[in-house]
Formats: sequence, structure tokens, C-alpha cells
Amino acid sequence: MKLKLILLLAIFVGMNAIYATAQSITIDECQEKAAANYPAIAQYDVIEQTKNYNIANANKAYLPQGSLNAQGTWQSDVTKIDLNVPGITISSIDKDQYKIFAEVNQLIWDGGKISAQKKSVEAGSEVEKQQLSSEIYKLRERVNNLFFGILLMDRQLTLQEVFEKELQRNYNNVETYIQNGVANQADLSAVKVEQLKVSQQRIHLESTRDAYMKMLSVLIGEPIDENATFITPDPESAFASPIINRPELKLFQAQENAIESQRSLLKAKNLPVLAAFGQGGFGKPALNMFDNEFSPYFIGGLRLSWNFGNLYTFNNDKKKIELQKRAVDSQRDTFLHNLNMQIPQQQIEITKFRKTMQDDDEIIQLQKLIREAAEVKVENGTMSVSDLVKEISAEEAAKRAKTLHEIQYLMSIYSLKYTTN
Repeated sequence: MKLKLILLLAIFVGMNAIYATAQSITIDECQEKAAANYPAIAQYDVIEQTKNYNIANANKAYLPQGSLNAQGTWQSDVTKIDLNVPGITISSIDKDQYKIFAEVNQLIWDGGKISAQKKSVEAGSEVEKQQLSSEIYKLRERVNNLFFGILLMDRQLTLQEVFEKELQRNYNNVETYIQNGVANQADLSAVKVEQLKVSQQRIHLESTRDAYMKMLSVLIGEPIDENATFITPDPESAFASPIINRPELKLFQAQENAIESQRSLLKAKNLPVLAAFGQGGFGKPALNMFDNEFSPYFIGGLRLSWNFGNLYTFNNDKKKIELQKRAVDSQRDTFLHNLNMQIPQQQIEITKFRKTMQDDDEIIQLQKLIREAAEVKVENGTMSVSDLVKEISAEEAAKRAKTLHEIQYLMSIYSLKYTTN
């Protein structure tokens, strides 16, 4: 019984190990992992925290604002009362005067400055986030190029294996032909040379695939097993709509909102500020100007302040804001214009590769018939082995062309998908 349990456990562990090593990778997973692994992704949290700190600082303007002041002065003249009354002497105050006091101000109404400032902070934070989103979005194109490059290498390596078997089969046939006197050693060498060339091609394909996988591994932030299976995406499900929904459009909108917040802040700066204040301290003199002794005092009330200086530049500042808005509109129009030029070109590319693929299978079938006929001719001694090798290579080239067209077709679809999002 124990032996059976041990065997079952071993089988279970073995199956899990096989399942774990059977890594399947899709292009959508790679894009998600690349975005999550991008170092700049941490800036989202930095931007959000900075915004919260700035808003919290702006809100503190509603809290009572205190200050401690001290001053000592000497003045050339003081207030005097020229009164000549017998028996009454009115002394003048000293020319040196001192004051130390604390003042507390409580904002009552600021014309909307703090509210406009908080909206400006939020708008600026949104611009930074959308800039980061646009930067991260560009990773998709890099992922696409690497993923489809690996797919192409995988398919080429599969064809390479078939090609190598085909050459070996013909190598064996030529050996038989030599024994029958139909071929000679030079014919065998011709096939051997082609085998060596194919071996070199395999080395090139494998090294290229390995380089692509290492770059993709760095992008997604995790190792990729060399035996991993890269899933070919379904072209129908991946087919993109020509409607443009790029993150850059949200960036332009965020920039416009930030400009509008500047307009609100500019208006608020030209409005008066109303605050309550209280001041208490010691002075010589204090509130009684004829008292030459240090004494405490307190005053309180309302203060209305209105800075007219901003009115000098108000109209120019409004024009500058309008120019900024026009600049953003121009950037958006230029961006959309360029994309609207790319989309028809990419749609034509998709149609071109789709039509090209329709003829690939027929070409491969015809090349196969030509190659088979050439083998019969070589066997009958009416064609050289070198010519046969050319026909074998031509059939292989047709298969490679089909594979290339299929990957190019998928890449053109994903290029359109990247352009439009």
C-alpha cells in the first residue's frame, strides 16, 4: 500500500514538473508584464503623493497664520502738544521706541485662490500621469517586434529541421546512386556542402532567437525558458478598429485642463482678500502714545487687502494662456494628422500580405512537384545532383516565404492596433 502511494506521489510530482516546464507565452501577457515591470511605473505613486502633499499644503492656508515680530526705532521727531497751562506739564514721548508683538491672521475669503490652486495642482498631476502613460504605451511596439521576431525564428527553425531531413534523405539517395553508377563523389559533395550551409543557418537562427528572448525577458522582468512556446495570436481577434484611442489624446486633454486651471488661478489673484487678525504685545509706547513705559496692548479686527499690481499684466497673461491652449490644439491636430496618414498605409499592408499568402500554398505545391520530378530525373541519370539541390532549395525558399508573409501579416495587424489602440 505504501509503495502504491509513493508511486502515485511520484507520478503526480512528475506531471506537475512537466506542466510547470511547459511555459506558454502570449503577446498580451508580455505587454502587460512589460508595462508592470517598467521602472518608471513607480512614478505613478510619486506623482500621486506629491499631489496630495501640495493639496494638503494649500489647505493649510485656511488655518490661523501666526507671526512674532520685534522692532526698535529712533525717529527724528515725535508728537508734541504745545499747551501752556499754569501748573500743568505735558511731557513729550521719547524718540526711541520699541515694540514686540505676536499677530494671528485668519483667512475669511481669498477670492477663490486656494480652490484654484488645488485645481491647478490636480490638473498638473494628471498631465504628469498621462505623460507617463504615453511613455509606457510605447513599450508595446518594442514587445511586438521582439515577440514576432521570436515567432518567425521558431517557424524558420521548424522548417530548417524539415529541410535538414530532406537533404539527408537525398544524401542517402546519392550514396545509392553512386553504388549504381548514376552519380559520383562530386554529387555527394554538393549535397554535403548544402547541408553545411543549412547547419550554419540554424546557428544563426538559434542565436537570433536567443538574443530576442533575452531582450524580451528584460522587458517583462522574468526569465523565459528556452523551450517556452510562443502562442501565435489570432489575427481575427487582434484586428484593430480604425478609431483612434491613443493615450496621447488623454494627455492633450489633461494639458488643456491644466491651462484652464491657470486661467481660474489668474482671475482669483486679482480679487481682494478678507481676513480677521489679532495682535498683542508690549510696546514703548503701547496704544497710549504719551506713555513712555513698556506696557501690554491688544488690538483685533478685519483686514481687507487688494493687490492691484496683477492688473497691469492681466490681459497679457490671459493672451499667454490662450496661446498655450492653441499650441496644445496644434499638437493634437498634428498628432492625429500623422496617425490618419499611417492608418491607410497599414491597412494596405494588411491587405497586401493577405493576398500574398493566398498564392503561397500553390507556389509551395508547384515547387514540390518540380522537386519530385527532379529526383526522378536524377535517379534516371538525366539531371545533375547540383540541379536537384537547387530545386530542393527553391522549395525551401517558398516555404520560408510563406512563413515570413504570415508573420508580416500578423505584425501589420498589430502595428495598426498599436497606432489606433
